[in-house]
Amino acid sequence: MGLMDGRRALVAGARNKWSIGWHCAASLLREGAEVGFSVFSEREARDIADLAAEAGHPDAPIFTCNATSAEDVERLFASVAERFDGRLDGLIHSIAFAPREALSGDYIDTSGTAFSVAMDSSVYTLIALARGARPLMAAAGGGGIVTLSYLGGDRVIPRYNVMGVCKAALESTVRYLACDLGPENIRVNAVSAGPIKTLAAQGVQGFNAMLEQVADRCPMKRKVTADEVGDAALFLLSPLARGITGETLFVDAGYNIMGM
Repeated sequence: MGLMDGRRALVAGARNKWSIGWHCAASLLREGAEVGFSVFSEREARDIADLAAEAGHPDAPIFTCNATSAEDVERLFASVAERFDGRLDGLIHSIAFAPREALSGDYIDTSGTAFSVAMDSSVYTLIALARGARPLMAAAGGGGIVTLSYLGGDRVIPRYNVMGVCKAALESTVRYLACDLGPENIRVNAVSAGPIKTLAAQGVQGFNAMLEQVADRCPMKRKVTADEVGDAALFLLSPLARGITGETLFVDAGYNIMGM
Protein backbone atom coordinates (compact mmCIF):
# COMPACT_ATOMS: atom_id res chain seq x y z
CA MET A 1 0.00 0.00 0.00
CA GLY A 2 1.36 3.40 -0.99
CA LEU A 3 0.92 6.49 1.10
CA MET A 4 -1.18 8.12 -1.64
CA ASP A 5 -3.11 5.10 -2.95
CA GLY A 6 -6.51 6.12 -4.27
CA ARG A 7 -5.70 9.84 -4.24
CA ARG A 8 -5.69 12.16 -7.23
CA ALA A 9 -3.25 15.04 -7.66
CA LEU A 10 -2.55 17.73 -10.21
CA VAL A 11 1.00 19.00 -10.69
CA ALA A 12 1.11 22.44 -12.33
CA GLY A 13 4.38 23.72 -13.74
CA ALA A 14 6.55 20.62 -14.27
CA ARG A 15 8.75 21.27 -17.31
CA ASN A 16 11.43 18.60 -17.66
CA LYS A 17 13.47 16.05 -15.71
CA TRP A 18 15.30 18.78 -13.77
CA SER A 19 12.24 20.69 -12.59
CA ILE A 20 11.20 20.43 -8.97
CA GLY A 21 7.60 20.01 -10.11
CA TRP A 22 8.53 16.79 -11.88
CA HIS A 23 10.29 15.45 -8.79
CA CYS A 24 7.19 16.22 -6.71
CA ALA A 25 5.16 14.26 -9.24
CA ALA A 26 7.63 11.36 -9.14
CA SER A 27 7.29 11.16 -5.36
CA LEU A 28 3.49 11.14 -5.62
CA LEU A 29 3.53 8.47 -8.33
CA ARG A 30 5.89 6.31 -6.29
CA GLU A 31 3.40 6.33 -3.42
CA GLY A 32 0.44 5.35 -5.57
CA ALA A 33 -1.21 8.67 -6.46
CA GLU A 34 -2.96 9.17 -9.77
CA VAL A 35 -1.21 12.26 -11.12
CA GLY A 36 -2.22 14.68 -13.83
CA PHE A 37 -0.07 17.49 -15.19
CA SER A 38 -0.75 21.07 -16.20
CA VAL A 39 1.97 22.48 -18.48
CA PHE A 40 2.41 25.72 -20.35
CA SER A 41 3.29 24.48 -23.83
CA GLU A 42 3.05 21.51 -26.18
CA ARG A 43 6.82 21.07 -25.96
CA GLU A 44 6.63 20.68 -22.19
CA ALA A 45 3.67 18.32 -22.66
CA ARG A 46 5.85 16.06 -24.82
CA ASP A 47 8.72 16.13 -22.32
CA ILE A 48 6.47 15.30 -19.38
CA ALA A 49 4.71 12.56 -21.36
CA ASP A 50 8.09 10.92 -21.97
CA LEU A 51 9.03 11.18 -18.29
CA ALA A 52 5.70 9.79 -17.14
CA ALA A 53 6.04 6.87 -19.55
CA GLU A 54 9.56 6.15 -18.29
CA ALA A 55 8.15 6.14 -14.75
CA GLY A 56 5.59 3.53 -15.76
CA HIS A 57 2.61 5.88 -16.20
CA PRO A 58 2.15 6.34 -19.96
CA ASP A 59 -1.53 7.25 -19.53
CA ALA A 60 -0.99 10.16 -17.10
CA PRO A 61 -3.26 13.01 -18.25
CA ILE A 62 -1.45 16.12 -19.43
CA PHE A 63 -3.27 19.41 -19.94
CA THR A 64 -1.89 22.61 -21.47
CA CYS A 65 -2.80 25.76 -19.56
CA ASN A 66 -1.56 29.31 -19.25
CA ALA A 67 -2.29 29.74 -15.55
CA THR A 68 -2.34 33.54 -15.91
CA SER A 69 -5.44 33.19 -18.12
CA ALA A 70 -8.77 32.84 -16.31
CA GLU A 71 -10.27 31.12 -19.34
CA ASP A 72 -7.43 28.58 -19.50
CA VAL A 73 -7.73 27.82 -15.78
CA GLU A 74 -11.48 27.30 -16.12
CA ARG A 75 -10.92 24.88 -19.01
CA LEU A 76 -8.17 23.12 -17.08
CA PHE A 77 -10.33 22.27 -14.10
CA ALA A 78 -13.24 21.23 -16.29
CA SER A 79 -10.87 18.71 -17.89
CA VAL A 80 -9.44 17.64 -14.51
CA ALA A 81 -12.96 17.13 -13.15
CA GLU A 82 -13.85 14.98 -16.14
CA ARG A 83 -10.72 12.86 -15.81
CA PHE A 84 -10.83 12.48 -12.01
CA ASP A 85 -14.60 12.02 -11.60
CA GLY A 86 -15.11 15.46 -10.10
CA ARG A 87 -12.63 14.98 -7.24
CA LEU A 88 -9.10 16.14 -6.50
CA ASP A 89 -7.01 15.42 -3.40
CA GLY A 90 -3.80 17.33 -4.08
CA LEU A 91 -2.36 20.24 -6.04
CA ILE A 92 1.30 21.13 -6.56
CA HIS A 93 1.93 24.71 -7.69
CA SER A 94 5.38 24.88 -9.29
CA ILE A 95 5.00 28.01 -11.39
CA ALA A 96 7.30 31.03 -11.24
CA PHE A 97 8.55 33.48 -13.84
CA ALA A 98 10.26 36.84 -14.07
CA PRO A 99 11.83 38.50 -17.11
CA ARG A 100 15.55 37.73 -17.24
CA GLU A 101 16.54 41.38 -17.05
CA ALA A 102 14.82 41.63 -13.65
CA LEU A 103 17.15 38.96 -12.21
CA SER A 104 20.35 40.93 -12.50
CA GLY A 105 21.52 44.36 -11.42
CA ASP A 106 19.72 46.28 -8.67
CA TYR A 107 16.18 45.62 -7.48
CA ILE A 108 15.43 49.35 -7.53
CA ASP A 109 15.70 49.25 -11.32
CA THR A 110 12.90 46.69 -11.71
CA SER A 111 10.41 47.95 -14.30
CA GLY A 112 6.72 48.11 -13.58
CA THR A 113 6.07 45.65 -16.38
CA ALA A 114 8.58 43.12 -15.03
CA PHE A 115 7.13 43.48 -11.52
CA SER A 116 3.58 42.88 -12.73
CA VAL A 117 4.54 39.91 -14.89
CA ALA A 118 6.51 38.29 -12.06
CA MET A 119 3.73 38.75 -9.51
CA ASP A 120 1.00 37.56 -11.85
CA SER A 121 2.97 34.50 -12.94
CA SER A 122 4.52 33.53 -9.60
CA VAL A 123 1.86 34.49 -7.04
CA TYR A 124 -1.56 35.07 -8.55
CA THR A 125 -1.41 31.72 -10.35
CA LEU A 126 -1.51 30.03 -6.95
CA ILE A 127 -4.72 31.86 -6.10
CA ALA A 128 -6.27 31.06 -9.48
CA LEU A 129 -5.39 27.36 -9.30
CA ALA A 130 -6.52 27.07 -5.68
CA ARG A 131 -9.86 28.62 -6.61
CA GLY A 132 -10.23 26.16 -9.49
CA ALA A 133 -9.30 23.19 -7.32
CA ARG A 134 -11.55 24.18 -4.42
CA PRO A 135 -14.84 22.54 -5.54
CA LEU A 136 -13.06 19.35 -6.59
CA MET A 137 -11.30 19.11 -3.24
CA ALA A 138 -14.52 19.86 -1.40
CA ALA A 139 -16.14 16.99 -3.30
CA ALA A 140 -13.27 14.75 -2.18
CA GLY A 141 -13.81 15.69 1.47
CA GLY A 142 -10.74 17.93 1.59
CA GLY A 143 -7.29 18.11 0.09
CA GLY A 144 -3.86 19.65 0.15
CA ILE A 145 -2.14 22.39 -1.86
CA VAL A 146 1.62 22.86 -1.89
CA THR A 147 3.60 25.63 -3.55
CA LEU A 148 7.36 26.09 -3.88
CA SER A 149 9.20 28.97 -2.26
CA TYR A 150 12.77 30.03 -1.49
CA LEU A 151 14.71 31.80 1.28
CA GLY A 152 14.82 34.94 -0.88
CA GLY A 153 11.32 35.64 0.38
CA ASP A 154 12.70 36.08 3.92
CA ARG A 155 16.16 37.52 3.30
CA VAL A 156 17.87 39.56 0.63
CA ILE A 157 19.56 37.31 -1.92
CA PRO A 158 21.61 39.54 -4.25
CA ARG A 159 20.25 39.54 -7.82
CA TYR A 160 17.25 37.38 -6.90
CA ASN A 161 15.50 40.73 -6.84
CA VAL A 162 11.81 40.72 -7.80
CA MET A 163 11.56 36.95 -7.35
CA GLY A 164 12.42 37.38 -3.68
CA VAL A 165 9.57 39.83 -3.31
CA CYS A 166 7.32 37.38 -5.16
CA LYS A 167 8.28 34.58 -2.77
CA ALA A 168 7.43 36.78 0.21
CA ALA A 169 4.04 37.47 -1.34
CA LEU A 170 3.62 33.78 -2.17
CA GLU A 171 4.20 32.71 1.45
CA SER A 172 1.75 35.34 2.67
CA THR A 173 -0.75 34.07 0.11
CA VAL A 174 -0.30 30.56 1.51
CA ARG A 175 -1.39 31.80 4.92
CA TYR A 176 -4.42 33.69 3.63
CA LEU A 177 -5.53 30.76 1.48
CA ALA A 178 -5.06 28.40 4.42
CA CYS A 179 -7.42 30.58 6.44
CA ASP A 180 -10.02 30.74 3.66
CA LEU A 181 -9.97 27.04 2.82
CA GLY A 182 -9.37 25.48 6.23
CA PRO A 183 -13.08 25.13 7.09
CA GLU A 184 -13.41 22.90 4.00
CA ASN A 185 -10.55 20.65 5.17
CA ILE A 186 -8.29 22.01 2.42
CA ARG A 187 -4.74 22.62 3.62
CA VAL A 188 -2.28 25.03 1.98
CA ASN A 189 1.47 24.93 2.63
CA ALA A 190 4.78 25.86 1.03
CA VAL A 191 8.12 24.10 0.70
CA SER A 192 11.08 26.49 0.77
CA ALA A 193 13.78 24.62 -1.11
CA GLY A 194 17.49 25.24 -1.05
CA PRO A 195 19.03 26.27 -4.38
CA ILE A 196 18.70 23.49 -6.98
CA LYS A 197 19.87 23.53 -10.58
CA THR A 198 16.79 23.96 -12.75
CA LEU A 199 16.26 25.82 -16.00
CA ALA A 200 14.57 28.64 -14.09
CA ALA A 201 17.40 28.88 -11.54
CA GLN A 202 19.97 29.28 -14.27
CA GLY A 203 18.39 32.63 -15.08
CA VAL A 204 19.55 34.05 -11.73
CA GLN A 205 22.91 35.80 -12.10
CA GLY A 206 25.57 34.15 -9.90
CA PHE A 207 23.46 31.05 -9.21
CA ASN A 208 26.38 28.58 -9.28
CA ALA A 209 28.25 30.58 -6.64
CA MET A 210 25.06 30.56 -4.55
CA LEU A 211 24.96 26.74 -4.73
CA GLU A 212 28.50 26.41 -3.45
CA GLN A 213 28.03 28.95 -0.66
CA VAL A 214 24.95 27.19 0.68
CA ALA A 215 26.66 23.80 0.61
CA ASP A 216 29.65 25.26 2.46
CA ARG A 217 27.72 27.07 5.19
CA CYS A 218 24.67 24.89 5.88
CA PRO A 219 24.77 22.51 8.88
CA MET A 220 24.68 19.39 6.68
CA LYS A 221 27.53 20.63 4.45
CA ARG A 222 25.94 19.51 1.21
CA LYS A 223 23.53 20.53 -1.52
CA VAL A 224 19.84 19.68 -1.41
CA THR A 225 18.39 17.41 -4.10
CA ALA A 226 15.15 17.82 -5.99
CA ASP A 227 14.08 14.36 -4.77
CA GLU A 228 14.27 15.61 -1.18
CA VAL A 229 12.02 18.53 -2.03
CA GLY A 230 9.63 16.19 -3.84
CA ASP A 231 9.37 13.96 -0.79
CA ALA A 232 8.66 16.96 1.45
CA ALA A 233 5.83 18.02 -0.87
CA LEU A 234 4.55 14.43 -0.81
CA PHE A 235 4.50 14.54 3.00
CA LEU A 236 2.53 17.79 3.04
CA LEU A 237 -0.08 16.38 0.66
CA SER A 238 -0.31 13.07 2.49
CA PRO A 239 -2.51 12.09 5.45
CA LEU A 240 0.60 12.29 7.64
CA ALA A 241 0.37 16.11 7.44
CA ARG A 242 -3.38 16.29 8.00
CA GLY A 243 -2.97 18.76 10.90
CA ILE A 244 -0.57 21.13 9.11
CA THR A 245 -1.66 24.20 7.17
CA GLY A 246 -0.42 27.71 6.48
CA GLU A 247 3.21 26.70 7.02
CA THR A 248 6.47 27.02 5.12
CA LEU A 249 8.66 23.93 5.44
CA PHE A 250 12.36 24.53 4.77
CA VAL A 251 14.19 21.82 2.84
CA ASP A 252 17.63 23.41 2.59
CA ALA A 253 19.97 21.24 4.71
CA GLY A 254 19.47 23.77 7.51
CA TYR A 255 20.90 26.80 5.76
CA ASN A 256 18.02 29.02 6.89
CA ILE A 257 18.92 28.63 10.59
CA MET A 258 22.43 30.02 10.22
CA GLY A 259 23.31 33.55 11.24
CA MET A 260 26.71 33.59 9.52
